[in-house]
Amino acid sequence: MLSYRHSFHAGNPADVLKHLVLAQVLSYQTIKDKPLDYIDTHSGAGFFELASADAQKTQEFQDGIAKLYQHGSDHEALNDYIALIKSFNEQGELAFYPGSPKIAEHYLRRQDKGWFFELHPRDLVLLEENMQGKRSIRVRGENGFAGLIGLLPPASRRACVLIDPPYEIKDDYDTVVKTLVKAHQRFATGTYMIWYPVVDRERIDRMEEGLIASGMRNIQLFELATQADTDEHGMTASGMIVINPPWKLKQTMDAVLPELVGLLSDTSGFYRSEQLVEE
Repeated sequence: MLSYRHSFHAGNPADVLKHLVLAQVLSYQTIKDKPLDYIDTHSGAGFFELASADAQKTQEFQDGIAKLYQHGSDHEALNDYIALIKSFNEQGELAFYPGSPKIAEHYLRRQDKGWFFELHPRDLVLLEENMQGKRSIRVRGENGFAGLIGLLPPASRRACVLIDPPYEIKDDYDTVVKTLVKAHQRFATGTYMIWYPVVDRERIDRMEEGLIASGMRNIQLFELATQADTDEHGMTASGMIVINPPWKLKQTMDAVLPELVGLLSDTSGFYRSEQLVEE
């Protein structure tokens, strides 16, 4: 059950979308001086060398961050994301890619706290190594779904949550919805981000229906498809669902997603930017 390792997929188009949204949310959340709790339920190793055997075996980054790395955009959000990735590559060439923990660490301030959960034993060791040195950061080798609920409501009364399971288990789609509903009942004002892969569109439809029926308000969805949906094996798209998003997030994604489709997708690719539930 713990076979998934993100090192094979680091920097792919799904990461581009996920981390672009994450960076936008955290940038907004850290404008105020008030402390913030960041909770990452499925952290992975946190940082990846693209010359590693894992990354080179699939070379998925070539279809993602490598196509963007020297790209100049008319949109500030995309340029900021590219600059963020470049900040982890001091020699100039694209050699490293940060996972969500290192991206979060970039934005977290002295008054903030970061909570990072990971169950894979090897990735847990790497995560502890990659996140060491800051007293405000906690790495836990525990179930992230349960860990999230245990941290709510946060002492800071402000929280930003990333729920990013590998979906190795088909039940994860339903578990995400159930966990989010429970988390929202405990702390309704937090910003919650859910990443999902599109392998079987019916599962995503069911997840959307569950969230819409939950009674939660202000839910937005952003999806990037590198090719049209198919019944064949493999991920064709990925998305981020955001509850209580920053007020300009949809405006930003409306502008950026068409450019990402043009850069990262084949001719059948598409995007979605939708307000699933109004405020």
